[in-house]
Amino acid sequence: MADYKYHRVLLKLSGEALMGQREFGIDPQVPQRIAEAIKPVYDDGVQIAVVVGGGNIYRGVEGAAEGMDRAQGDNMGMLATVINSLALQDCFEKNGMECRVMSAIEMRAISETYIRRRAIRHLEKGRITIFASGTGNPYFTTDTAAALRACEIGAEVLMKATKVDGIYDKDPKKFEDAKKFDVISYRDVLKLRLGVMDATATALCQENRMPIKVFNMEQEGAIADALRGLNIGTTVVEED
Repeated sequence: MADYKYHRVLLKLSGEALMGQREFGIDPQVPQRIAEAIKPVYDDGVQIAVVVGGGNIYRGVEGAAEGMDRAQGDNMGMLATVINSLALQDCFEKNGMECRVMSAIEMRAISETYIRRRAIRHLEKGRITIFASGTGNPYFTTDTAAALRACEIGAEVLMKATKVDGIYDKDPKKFEDAKKFDVISYRDVLKLRLGVMDATATALCQENRMPIKVFNMEQEGAIADALRGLNIGTTVVEED
């Protein structure tokens, strides 16, 4: 543990990441790769919490755009995060990692109900803790849920896994001259509308001085390198 800068972290995963090359649902190989990436730092004693989205199954915003009530659509999206959380739990446990799923919406038959102190206790006992159902309320994204839970459990960093290696001033897939930031302030993320996380999540992290680490999880050893504080991805921090 001595060479890690962060010892309690919250990892934010998108639901879309679980699709792999599919157009819908979960590619079983993706949770397996995530488990293999997390296992070394888990074995080293890093306390890991996870929030996963549900966009691979249902997106409330898209449902609202097609005429569905927004609150109802978001409720469906929160249930989708539970499906993803259970898939991750199964894969983590098959790879020898203790894991608990805690849901903001009570569903005792398949998960524990989220209680902050119990979540912290799970982490202290070395169990990966997956927070499902977002915040439990419509109109809030899983980014906001990740920021909220990171603050509640006293995480030292919120790590957001993406398909790019950090934050750029514009889309690097479309613009060859896109500039990557090694470090950027919350204020600049909001002012430049970089879309790292939604504004509510970014503002919550800013208010609570919760660092955000944006990185490409598919790079070999990326999680361990990020936890060691190496120059990987982009770090969002408060201005001096």
